[in-house]
Amino acid sequence: MPSVAEGVKLGIQECQHQFRGRRWNCTTIDDSLAIFGPVLDKATRESAFVHAIASAGVAFAVTRSCAEGTSTICGCDSHHKGPPGEGWKWGGCSEDADFGVLVSREFADARENRPDARSAMNKHNNEAGRTTILDHMHLKCKCHGLSGSCEVKTCWWAQPDFRAIGDFLKDKYDSASEMVVEKHRESRGWVETLRAKYALFKPPTERDLVYYENSPNFCEPNPETGSFGTRDRTCNVTSHGIDGCDLLCCGRGHNTRTEKRKEKCHCVFHWCCYVSCQECIRIYDVHTCK
Repeated sequence: MPSVAEGVKLGIQECQHQFRGRRWNCTTIDDSLAIFGPVLDKATRESAFVHAIASAGVAFAVTRSCAEGTSTICGCDSHHKGPPGEGWKWGGCSEDADFGVLVSREFADARENRPDARSAMNKHNNEAGRTTILDHMHLKCKCHGLSGSCEVKTCWWAQPDFRAIGDFLKDKYDSASEMVVEKHRESRGWVETLRAKYALFKPPTERDLVYYENSPNFCEPNPETGSFGTRDRTCNVTSHGIDGCDLLCCGRGHNTRTEKRKEKCHCVFHWCCYVSCQECIRIYDVHTCK
């Protein structure tokens, strides 16, 4: 459970990094069990991303805990995927991502057993996040030999940096597939499934994120949707993207103030071995949304 909790925390931190310059910036609420507030009540792109990154975070943290030996119920992956290559051999501790994915599936999908569209969406996006971990596993190697000659390399399977997972899932958020809900009569009653809304587009794969409700614009505070608005948010006056003052401030304009900051400057390296710096006062323009 500590690894699961760490994975959820990791997912939230990555969400806040990926959305730091957008109208919805993955804000959490401290005094609520629903840490994102009502934002996740709707089946939107934002809900899709949060489920994917949180599920990936749990799988990542559990896998890392197993490899580091901090968990007693798991360890390294003993199944070497393929024969050794020329000049290297299997060794080290291959990270058992399959076990991490299994734990994440048990944890994140436990409540998604209802025959409705939201459960189908959540399970799909949870699995998309976990699949990203498996797809990004790569070979890491360590050299052996005289004076680092690398005559022999020991290699093992390792997870990528979690930032790479966040970057990939953010791209999937931007290209998420809009779905429609269909109802079917089965022996257990009515069951809801999802179908791609636009037949001309390529249907989503298991690695794509899906949603079926439109997002609010997040420009103004709205307790029903969980929007905090963008007033007083710092914006980039030179950017034409979503983090720019025009789009982030929703056309309301922005205020500009000057801010003095203390920074280290004129640093000099002294042999051996320390760095000495002076302290400079620098003035910056700070732009915030009206």
